Amino acid sequence: MTPSVLCLNAFVMFIETETTPNPATLKFLPGQEVMASGTREFTSDEEAAASPLAEALFTLGDVTGVFFGRDFVSVTAGHGSDWSALKPQVVALLLDHFVTGAPLFAGGDAGAIAVPAEGDDIGSDPADEDIVAQIKELIETRVRPAVANDGGDIIYRGFREGVVYLTMQGACSGCPSSSATLKHGIEGLLKHYVPEVTEVRAA
Repeated sequence: MTPSVLCLNAFVMFIETETTPNPATLKFLPGQEVMASGTREFTSDEEAAASPLAEALFTLGDVTGVFFGRDFVSVTAGHGSDWSALKPQVVALLLDHFVTGAPLFAGGDAGAIAVPAEGDDIGSDPADEDIVAQIKELIETRVRPAVANDGGDIIYRGFREGVVYLTMQGACSGCPSSSATLKHGIEGLLKHYVPEVTEVRAA
């Protein structure tokens, strides 16, 4: 064996794989930071062009979604894909990326990537500023950490007439249990702590 192979074999120990509530998505943990701040989702070849790693994953053919979290990468496979064949290919690409220290984004960072700002889609009434602050704090401290454990993220989109609008990303987007998570989990939590909340909807 050459030293480079030994290096790769040693590093493979740090790529852990976890299942998620979405059977189409696996969560890969490289044992190091992936995103210094925020998250980033890619749902098409065009979007993936912004990241050499995401682009490489999409070239595998069966990949339909890639999500970067703080310390993980979630990969979603298309309907009918065989994870037993796809998983080693994904791990090989991740190993190559993290061993070589390649940049995550074209240009070296996420600065030029257009990430939708919170509240872009729906917005909220300025009179509800205090309510919105409570909602955002609960999402940040109670909801997002739990969703990240499942390989995804949740983004606040607005609050109007008692309704909180959220977008689910990563493994949570398209997950069979995502509706139940929104309605019974997140909605129940927000209604308990913020009486003004009457409903949670996907934006």
